[in-house]
Amino acid sequence: MVALRSVLFQVYFALVSVVLNVGWLPALLGPRSWSVKGIELWSQAVLWGLRVICGLRFEVRGREHIPAGPCIVAGKHQAMWDTVAIPVIVRDPALVLKRELLYVPFYGWYARKAKMIALDRGAHASALRSLLRQAKDRLAAGRSIAIFPEGTRKKPGAAPDYKPGVAALYTQLDVPCAPFALNSGRYWKGWRRYPGTIVLEFLPAIAPGLKRPAFMAELEGRIETATARLGDEAARR
Repeated sequence: MVALRSVLFQVYFALVSVVLNVGWLPALLGPRSWSVKGIELWSQAVLWGLRVICGLRFEVRGREHIPAGPCIVAGKHQAMWDTVAIPVIVRDPALVLKRELLYVPFYGWYARKAKMIALDRGAHASALRSLLRQAKDRLAAGRSIAIFPEGTRKKPGAAPDYKPGVAALYTQLDVPCAPFALNSGRYWKGWRRYPGTIVLEFLPAIAPGLKRPAFMAELEGRIETATARLGDEAARR
């Protein structure tokens, strides 16, 4: 049954992506908010399909920990679900993504118009300068920065590998960092989508002012501890 539902979802995903991405193309000629709305609609449609076809729901915990103003939202990345859900969970986030994604038809066009933050991971020092420049611009517009500190998806239980980009943002932007943990990798495995409830949990925010090593230790410790707990919780269901 899981395999059949997963195949049906893939068909639905392809169809809804084509219909919405093509139908929303005129928005690229309008203000940025039109493209942002298109991204939100697509995310909502995908999440609806997961719930109805695959029996896969989601729950958000700890919203009270999200600072009232613009901040850095940093968390675990285990599945594509994470990038689909963030635009629905966080209002108009400036998501940090690898620059190559801007050249993907449709996805890249909308991401560019929505002013997501493109990062050239191979450029090292210049990439960090570009990251900070873009992040300051987005914060000035009242938006929060959403970043996956490890830079790529990690399977549940894999050793953590936090990159310096999130520390550069934290030390230079002087805003709180709201960490989050999740267990999406327990339900979204390759092409299979298992029924259940994905939990994304925001943890107490880290106030600005810590030194880089202390911040990285605090961020990794909170996220990894909570992620392991949510994984154990999913395994018991």
